[in-house]
Amino acid sequence: MTTNVKQMMEAANAVVPRITPAQAKEMMAKGNTLVVDVRDAPEVETSGKIAGAIHVSRGMLEFRADPDTPYHDKNFSKDKAIILYCASGGRSALSGKVLKDMGYANVHNLGAFKDWAESGGKIEKTIEPGM
Repeated sequence: MTTNVKQMMEAANAVVPRITPAQAKEMMAKGNTLVVDVRDAPEVETSGKIAGAIHVSRGMLEFRADPDTPYHDKNFSKDKAIILYCASGGRSALSGKVLKDMGYANVHNLGAFKDWAESGGKIEKTIEPGM
């Protein structure tokens, strides 16, 4: 049986709760929360990222999240709340579903970076080399 993007999004949205910027800020204030930007590097370079977030492109997420790969990022821990975001919420929803499938229980989709920025959330800008 084949699956299309619409079906994949429905499955992801069914298991990964969408949260507002205000809810994300509350979770981050409590600590033990990992915020992950799953956009591609050029997007992050252009707009910056949420202050304190790590950048892991969608294509590397599984490798960074799995402690059994040589690419594992020690920031990923199954006892943390994980908040994902991208440009519109699609990649972060799919990423959240993957993390759920990998055993991460407390996963949330913040959705679009612009929603965070427009809510007054703190942003880290990329620093140009030599500046």
